Amino acid sequence: MNTSDPYTTLGVARNASEKDIKSAYRKLAKELHPDRNKDNPQASERFSKVTNAYDLLSDKDKRAQFDRGEIDADGNPANPFAGMGGGGGFRPNGGQRGYRAEDFQGFGTEDVDLGDIFEGLFGGRGPRGGPGAGPFGGAQQRRAPQKGADIAYKLRVPFVDAAALKDQRITLADGKTIDLKLPKGVEDGTQMRLKGKGEQGPGGTGDGLVTIAIDRHTLFRREGDDVRNDLPITLDEAVRGGKVRVPTVDGPVMMTIKPGTNGGSVLRLKGKGFTRKNGTRGDQLVTLEIQLPEQLDELAERLDGWKDESDPRSKLGV
Repeated sequence: MNTSDPYTTLGVARNASEKDIKSAYRKLAKELHPDRNKDNPQASERFSKVTNAYDLLSDKDKRAQFDRGEIDADGNPANPFAGMGGGGGFRPNGGQRGYRAEDFQGFGTEDVDLGDIFEGLFGGRGPRGGPGAGPFGGAQQRRAPQKGADIAYKLRVPFVDAAALKDQRITLADGKTIDLKLPKGVEDGTQMRLKGKGEQGPGGTGDGLVTIAIDRHTLFRREGDDVRNDLPITLDEAVRGGKVRVPTVDGPVMMTIKPGTNGGSVLRLKGKGFTRKNGTRGDQLVTLEIQLPEQLDELAERLDGWKDESDPRSKLGV
């Protein structure tokens, strides 16, 4: 489990604004992006942690839950058994709460027959007090043979495979492997039932219950049925336009950038997102980030004597 603090990961205060969080993420993402650190696996790992932290803090609901201590840095419940107090039955200290006739009021206007209620606990009954009656006034009945227990599995699925619904191989408790077809509309936490893949029992075989866990990706992040990613482009590509190669969950594609494109522009690639339950697919939303050359001397020389007189902040009232 990831126990890191997302605020610490991004280097922001707990009361940081959305703008501050986004600014910190973009700065770290540019610095740690795998394309810039191909020979540095530690940078790739940090990039993944930074992305995870931003995913949590950019979601208002998840951020509030984390601040209240309800979820951890991975978005999992901090204490999944909190609040599961019981009003009846067996108490944690081993004592048992007694049930009274008034506890069963509110089920209708007719009188409640406690014998009928306890019948379900201690088996069926024949005529009260008749031959073969059990100690609680009910005749002894043989229970039907029980099925074997279900077996729970957790299947980790790569982000790209989940988006494209690629078959996943899973090893069962008996050592056998099967290829599992992911369902349309698959999400993190989706459960699948495998009939007859549980434990053997006198009444039949139980089922296998598979819980899907979708891995995070270093480049892509999910937003509903859409996939989002940031794409760095050169200043020349932003000014003059051109065709650039874009990674998608289905493999790289070419995308056209219009001349005069601003940084922060979002371009849409149709049908490159997750598969919905109706079989259609979401889109991929590509945010363009203009990346200046590392050596600025030549660029500064070319701009010598020229100044942009426009005011890009005029609409901000500053």
